[in-house]
Amino acid sequence: MKKIVAVTSCPTGIAHTYMAAEALQMAAKELGVEIKVETRGSVGAENEITPEDLKEAHAVILACDTKIDEDRFQGLPIVRASVKDAIKDPKGLITKAMNMEKKDYVDKVFEAKKEAKEKATGVYKHLMTGVSYMIPFVVAGGILIAISFAFGIKAFEKKGTLAAALMDIGGGSAFYLMVPILAGFIAFSIADRPGLVPGMIGGLLANKLGAGFLGGIVAGFAAGYLVAWLKKTIKLPKTMEGLMPVLILPVLSTLIIGLGMIYVVGEPVAALNKAMTEWLKSMSSGSAVLLGIILGLMMAFDMGGPVNKAAYTFAVSTLAAGQPSTIMAAVMAAGMTPPLGLALATLIAKDKFTTEEREAGKAAFFLGISFITEGAIPFAAADPLRVIPSIMIGSAVTSALSILFKCTLAVPHGGIFVLPIPNAVGNLLLYAVAIAIGTVVTALIVSVLKPKKL
Repeated sequence: MKKIVAVTSCPTGIAHTYMAAEALQMAAKELGVEIKVETRGSVGAENEITPEDLKEAHAVILACDTKIDEDRFQGLPIVRASVKDAIKDPKGLITKAMNMEKKDYVDKVFEAKKEAKEKATGVYKHLMTGVSYMIPFVVAGGILIAISFAFGIKAFEKKGTLAAALMDIGGGSAFYLMVPILAGFIAFSIADRPGLVPGMIGGLLANKLGAGFLGGIVAGFAAGYLVAWLKKTIKLPKTMEGLMPVLILPVLSTLIIGLGMIYVVGEPVAALNKAMTEWLKSMSSGSAVLLGIILGLMMAFDMGGPVNKAAYTFAVSTLAAGQPSTIMAAVMAAGMTPPLGLALATLIAKDKFTTEEREAGKAAFFLGISFITEGAIPFAAADPLRVIPSIMIGSAVTSALSILFKCTLAVPHGGIFVLPIPNAVGNLLLYAVAIAIGTVVTALIVSVLKPKKL
């Protein structure tokens, strides 16, 4: 029996990674193919592929939306895909991998290298790599800040208290590292390890100059592309090539990025960042609700894809340490609504779902309360024309109501599990009402649109 090895990795490392792995494993079982899937999620690599696995492997499937080390797979045919491809068509990927014979391998390698090169220049992929490394810092910091608020919304101001210590760890440390980590790993995605130093230092300068999240993104891309250009441009004798990664690239790139941030980029981006903050604060109720509707539509449109991540990333950028955000509250509520609405629909309209879908509804409920929007994907994949518009409307309603009710959130993730933390959510009761209304709206629209199962 031929053996396939695979790696799955999505930007957040929470849901898509494991859903893709499960889809590949189930498809392989149906096709009678042995497979081992390594997942690279938010907790790191799990079920790691060993040298023995590689010796036995016929081909490799890389269902990854983030940068991974491919050196260990040299000599094996590789099928590259996104995690969504693995979820939607796992059998197709496995069949493609099984059909990659050695006589076709040379052509496949050149095609794969060309595809990888094109993908490596993709702005979205570089940004999402940075976001994927940033999220654990944001979540850890946000939860600790929320626990600090449990002692009183201003309790951290009293030095020497546990609340002050938690705020220092969460807001003063984890949140302070958010922008440098984002910038560093954007640069890493573009230029590999040499991009880390100028990227992270550029991110630190963005913090100091008040350029914040936007400044970090600018610093990350500037550092990455600068280092990539320097690597191609600077030619040294072979005896001196060892100086490139440890001396020339880090010093030269850090100097250029540092001076650029201080004298060129920092001040204008800081002004833009301040203007955006003031704009959000000064928005009228009507404008704020309209923004909520747009963010809600984005969160449900592709359920963890680029549009969803753009809305989430924007929301995180509004979440300053110790200052809860109405935008963050709206986005998390909108992200919880699709799976919850579909779970409710499987209960109130059982005759419109298959037995498998009704069982999936139970899992969707738990994914929904955990703020894992991807829980709606199996339903959307099976019936996109009815499900996607329904969940978009439900999420838009939830997001708009959350902003209308002036709900706030001090943490970037956690779903229902952060709601009981005192002061983590502003206007908690109305926040729950907004989520409940959006859930019901989603369920009712889906129930009306879907036909009965014969």
